[in-house]
Amino acid sequence: VQLVESGGGLVQAGGSLRLSCASSGIIFSHHIMSWYRQAPGKQRERVASVTGSGNTNYTDSVKGRFTISRDNAKTTQWLQMNSLKSEDTGVYYCNARHYNGWDNYWGQGTQVTVSS
Repeated sequence: VQLVESGGGLVQAGGSLRLSCASSGIIFSHHIMSWYRQAPGKQRERVASVTGSGNTNYTDSVKGRFTISRDNAKTTQWLQMNSLKSEDTGVYYCNARHYNGWDNYWGQGTQVTVSS
């Protein structure tokens, strides 16, 4: 199983970034796809999730600014991040969790740094 993130980088506050996560080795549509982030000195937190049928869920701090999406045929998910704030800085991780709740996979992470 491989989850490969890309798209991180350095951006000024108010700017945008689009993260991608390409998946292989899993039945993509059978997994809830999520983005998590971990800021320095803080616990990893879930940012957004999307089910195989496209239902989405966001943590309150990113609602209205971030959009999660997926393409089951391309086995890829994305996170469009707009109006970025310094508090969005962290390592962003792609996560795939099977509906059975047992199989749970992580990408290696991609750094997002928002300068104020």
